[in-house]
Amino acid sequence: MNIWDFQAMLSRRLAQWAAISFSLGAVMMIGRAFWRGVGGQFAGWAVVNVAIAFFGSRVADDRRKKLKFPDIPAVQSEERGTLRNLLWLNAGLDVLYMLGGAALTRSDSAARRGMGIGIVLQGAFLFVFDIWHALALRETLPEYDDV
Repeated sequence: MNIWDFQAMLSRRLAQWAAISFSLGAVMMIGRAFWRGVGGQFAGWAVVNVAIAFFGSRVADDRRKKLKFPDIPAVQSEERGTLRNLLWLNAGLDVLYMLGGAALTRSDSAARRGMGIGIVLQGAFLFVFDIWHALALRETLPEYDDV
């Protein structure tokens, strides 16, 4: 799979998670304070994630159009490395989100504890998501391995 198709797939997957997260959040916000806290985080993170998916897709499309030869192995490799580094950086940020969420779980407020759990769960999903996709970006493209 070339890097441009990979980035499109990554954006679609993040948008799909955002839809699932928003739906779950909306249902949870019907409940008590704790569940409203969790649900609010699910819905809030969904909005951020769909924005990231949308703008990430737009930036990748614009970049591909600006490059003279976007499909040559050297460009593919450079773009792959850039995206891989971004995903690893995001995985580090995900850890910070989870730590912040964990701190909120110690609150006396049920709503704040719920918010903390929501942040930890969202951060955990994004941590796995980012690492999974970073590892999927191998050094060489499968279609060029035989060249």
